[in-house]
Amino acid sequence: MKYQEWLEEWLENYIKPASKARTYLRYREIAEKHLRTGLGDYEIEEITQPILQKYISGLSINGNLKNGKPLSSNSVSSIISVIQRSFKMAALLGYVPQNCAKMIVRPRKDEKEITCFTIAEQKKIEQRVMQTKKDKMFGVIICLYTGLRIGELLALTWEDIDLSRGIIMVTKSCHDGNDLNGTFCKVIEPPKTSSSKRIIPIPKQILPLLRNMKKNSKSSTVISNNGKAISVRSYQRSFELFLKRLEIPHKGFHALRHTFATRALECGMDVKTLSEILGHKSPVITLNRYAHSLLEHKREMMNKVGKLF
Repeated sequence: MKYQEWLEEWLENYIKPASKARTYLRYREIAEKHLRTGLGDYEIEEITQPILQKYISGLSINGNLKNGKPLSSNSVSSIISVIQRSFKMAALLGYVPQNCAKMIVRPRKDEKEITCFTIAEQKKIEQRVMQTKKDKMFGVIICLYTGLRIGELLALTWEDIDLSRGIIMVTKSCHDGNDLNGTFCKVIEPPKTSSSKRIIPIPKQILPLLRNMKKNSKSSTVISNNGKAISVRSYQRSFELFLKRLEIPHKGFHALRHTFATRALECGMDVKTLSEILGHKSPVITLNRYAHSLLEHKREMMNKVGKLF
C-alpha cells in the first residue's frame, strides 16, 4: 500500500470520526499540500527513519510551497505530528513492521517574540474606540482588560456574561474554516484544552461598557456588525485598519492579549492568577512567555529601592 493511500484511509476512518472538524481539516490540508507529493508515492512499508528525516530536513530548508523558503519550525512540527500519528496507527494495524516515525528528530523551536502596546498606545486605542460609532470595535477594549483570544471574543454570547456577578464564562472559541463540503463558515468549538475553559472576573472599568453594549445589542453574540456575525479574518483586518488610522505601528490582534498580561504583571498580579485568567495549562507557560515583562517590573522595583540611598 502506498503511503498516500494509507493517509486517505487513516484520515477518513480514524481521524474524522474521533477528532474535531478543525483537526481533521488541518490534517487533511497537511496531507494534500505536503505529504502526498513528498512521501505519497512510497510503499508504506519501505519508508524508513532516514527517509523521513531527510524529508523533514528538506522542509526546514525550502519547504514553503509559496516562495521556496524554509517552513517555520511550528509548521514543520505540525507535519511531523501528522506523520507520527499516521505511522503509529499503521504499526498497530500491522501495515508497517515498526513505527519508525517516532524516531524523527524535530527542528529547534523558534521563540516567538512577545509584542504589546505601550501605555501611550493603549490609551490612544481606548480613546478612539470609545469615540467610534462602530460597536464591534468595543471588542478591542474587552480584550485589553480580560486577555481574551480573538476566537474566544467572537464566540462570546450574552449568555456567557453574568453582569450581576461581574464574570465572563469562557466555554467556546471560533475560527474561520470550511465545512465538509468546502463552503466557508464560522466554526464554533469547545476550547482546545480544559484550562481554556475558565471564569474571568470583569474589571469594574468595563462593566458599564458591557451593560450599555447589551442594552443596544441586536445579536445574541457580544461582538457583531449590526447584528451580523463577524469572521475572525474580517475582525483582524478591521483592527489592522484601525491601527493604521491611528498611526500606530502594526501589531497583530494577539498583541492585545499580550498587553493585558504585561499590564497585569506591572500592576503586581501574581503569575498563578494571571495564568488562570489567560487559560494557560500551567503558570510555567505564563512565566516563560512573559519573563521579559517580569524582569522589567523587577528592575523598576530595584530602581525604587536605589532611590533610598
